[in-house]
Amino acid sequence: MESVTAYCRRQASVPVNEQHVAPTPESEAAVSSYQTHIGDTRPYWRDIILGVNDGLVSMLLLVAGVVGGGLNADQVLLAGVAGAIAGAISMAAGEYLATRSQDDVLAAEIELERAHIRHHRQKELDELGNMFAAMGLDDDEVTDVVAVFERSDGRILKAMKVLEFGIVDSERRSPFTAMTMSGLLFLAGSATSVMPFVFTNETAVGLWWAGALTAAGLFVVGVVKSIVARASKIRAGLENLLIAGIGGVVAWYIGKFVASGLG
Repeated sequence: MESVTAYCRRQASVPVNEQHVAPTPESEAAVSSYQTHIGDTRPYWRDIILGVNDGLVSMLLLVAGVVGGGLNADQVLLAGVAGAIAGAISMAAGEYLATRSQDDVLAAEIELERAHIRHHRQKELDELGNMFAAMGLDDDEVTDVVAVFERSDGRILKAMKVLEFGIVDSERRSPFTAMTMSGLLFLAGSATSVMPFVFTNETAVGLWWAGALTAAGLFVVGVVKSIVARASKIRAGLENLLIAGIGGVVAWYIGKFVASGLG
């Protein structure tokens, strides 16, 4: 991901008349009727979408693969339940470790930045000035702004956290919340592919219902994502459907191929 500093420098290099973006109908609507931001849930939408989408897609692929491999309905159900539980635990543990590791890395970087400010204060102020200059401030404005931050080490640290590391405290994710959301939503997404085999002994019928329910779930997830992202609902829904549809067909044929190879 592009850093804040790199983005500012790239934007500053674009002529002013090219930096203006023509207003879209969505932005015009936002101006005419003020819309609030999504707030505290914003850092967790990655976990929400990833968890439920992974449950929907991966479990459909698993079910399609084992049905294609010739397993009966009870065996498919057992494989589905085991896959759902294992996937949810893996997803939850992975999100916790990833989020916690990211926090540890950022904490170490911030601690190093404190040492830089303490022992190499002028160098950090010069770096801060370069960042503000990259945003398009002229020399006099940079001098005035840096003078304000120079009065306090705490101010310098807060500015460097945002501009150098892209850390905004309100956007940081809790490892426990990320873990819980990812695991539970994976299970919720898995249900569309597993539940049909509770009610039928026909694997073809179960797979058809699993595909239909998963398709509906993927479309709904795409629409919800588009509402939050203020994007096209139809395009987002179809994008999710296309990815899962291709994967499901591939998984079914792989299952058939492996089953034929095993005799």
